[in-house]
Amino acid sequence: MDQIILLANLAQRDWPKRAVSACACGLGGRHTLPIRLPPGGRGGLEIADSSATRGRSLVSCFHVTLSGMGRGGGLRSLSARTTTQASPGKKRPGRRPLDGGGAPGRSVVRAPPTAAFLRWAPETLRPELEPTRAGAAAARVPARAGGPHTVPSPHSVFPFLLVLVDLQYEGAECGVNADVEKHLELGKKLLAAGQLADALSQFHAAVDGDPDNYIAYYRRATVFLAMGKSKAALPDLTKVIELKMDFTAARLQRGHLLLKQGKLDEAEDDFKKVLKSNPSENEEKEAQSQLTKSDEMQRLRSQALDAFESGDYITAIAFLDKILEVCVWDAELRELRAECFIKEGEPRKAISDLKAASKLKNDNTEAFYKISILYYQLGDHELSLSEVRECLKLDQDHKRCFAHYKQVKKLNKLIESAEELIRDGRYTDATSKYESVMKTEPSIVEYTVRSKERICHCFSKDEKPVEAIRVCSEVLQMEPDNVNALKDRAEAYLIEEMYDEAIQDYETAQEHNENDQQIREGLEKAQRLLKQSQKRDYYKILGVKRNAKKQEIIKAYRKLALQWHPDNFQNEEEKKKAEKKFIDIAAAKEVLSDPEMRKKFDDGEDPLDAESQQGGGGNPFHRSWNSWQGFNPFSSGGPFRFKFHFN
Repeated sequence: MDQIILLANLAQRDWPKRAVSACACGLGGRHTLPIRLPPGGRGGLEIADSSATRGRSLVSCFHVTLSGMGRGGGLRSLSARTTTQASPGKKRPGRRPLDGGGAPGRSVVRAPPTAAFLRWAPETLRPELEPTRAGAAAARVPARAGGPHTVPSPHSVFPFLLVLVDLQYEGAECGVNADVEKHLELGKKLLAAGQLADALSQFHAAVDGDPDNYIAYYRRATVFLAMGKSKAALPDLTKVIELKMDFTAARLQRGHLLLKQGKLDEAEDDFKKVLKSNPSENEEKEAQSQLTKSDEMQRLRSQALDAFESGDYITAIAFLDKILEVCVWDAELRELRAECFIKEGEPRKAISDLKAASKLKNDNTEAFYKISILYYQLGDHELSLSEVRECLKLDQDHKRCFAHYKQVKKLNKLIESAEELIRDGRYTDATSKYESVMKTEPSIVEYTVRSKERICHCFSKDEKPVEAIRVCSEVLQMEPDNVNALKDRAEAYLIEEMYDEAIQDYETAQEHNENDQQIREGLEKAQRLLKQSQKRDYYKILGVKRNAKKQEIIKAYRKLALQWHPDNFQNEEEKKKAEKKFIDIAAAKEVLSDPEMRKKFDDGEDPLDAESQQGGGGNPFHRSWNSWQGFNPFSSGGPFRFKFHFN
């Protein structure tokens, strides 16, 4: 009796493009087979030769063995083969020739159909296939001539054959794909070894290879959770539940994620379904516990909203704190708590919640706008500009963000320009810029304080002590603990020789920042200068400021030297007093006109004082009046040439 073996290559779901493929079992041969059909029927099937694959992966295949219309005719067996790799030019052992390698009148016996095959097989075939699946022994018994038949005729099989031939049929399941199994197994090992990124790549490949494999989705979700990517894990868990409704582990895990996101109703629905699905003892206990927790969160949320509406923000914050310990990924509750913090005057805590909300909710322009406003009000113009730019990246036409962006950018440009001028030592121009900053944003006190703080710094560095003391004092009235203003005012006090005041400012600054080296050095200098002033101050002797130029020092010296020259005095007592005064004037001129000696004196060390000199030794400049005889006060140095005689 004639038999026909049909070979159908089935297209995998989401296959990127149809590739040349061949029969996995080796029943190849590039030719068209005639299909014997009832009278009037014609047909044929082209079968791809296995050599045409050139080493490419093979798709799964089905074999259908039919008999003719005579005795024993009908469907004999169907089977599914797994994917294998073709080897060009090699023949597999044990292949049957296409034109019938079995005994005449006998069907080629294959394995019974798989469960996957039965799911998509036409309804008319399922009763015939179930016995074959139930008992392989019964399938192996050939039909006897004239015996009873339980298989359909070719009339009922023909529509099924058309389905097999259709290469675009997406509902076909061809058993377990070997490549998918390989990816799953390797991914499992990598996951156990903690190599999450590599494991994720394997599970990606498994999902691409078999989009209906719920295990692949579940394992990929597990990796996402291990990597802290709950947003990516949630769709995979949902897909698992769609593919396998009774997978309680996936439903329980999804309930956990929904609870953390604050989606309490959806989470409760998952926990209730777990309890109704005959769970294990541990699953039942966990689901019941989470369901109770979800009910508690519902109650707390209602109380928090009532407190917020009534203006009791402290109570609302207390309730929201408890909820967010469980619903950590709830963006709306974090935004609500941020509003409470703003109302209570705690902007930095509000910024923390809003930053979390901007990450938890996609395209959250409102959160970025509020963060930018809060930073701006705190005086942090750079961070404000950065956050408002994030808002405009999401929506370049956002009206409030764009208007705020222009204001912040203008202010930021003025401040950056002023700081650059300070770095260049152009303190007068920098002062002018900061005055413009105060005019640009007069409504926010923070910018007024910061601008005056920098103006105080400019006056101090520009050696304008009177102006520096005035502006720094204004800053310290608004912020008594402003360390920068304290340091700059102390420097100005030193220029004004107000050493006690300078020491007090440095000590106050050190209380707030004890590790600041500049404060420590400034305090030591002020203490030395105070001690020095109690002995002999060369600046006071000449009557010049500490920031006096060399020309001013020479001019003052000449004037005083003529005034206090001993020859001008006849009275012996007055003459001795003038001699001492003249020696001090000459010593002051020597110290202050020499850059190195002047620097030592400015640092609190008297270069002419034997006690302050390391290693001791005498003072070469502390001479008697006789040693100054013949000194020319109008000379800039050099040997003594003559002395003055006064009538």
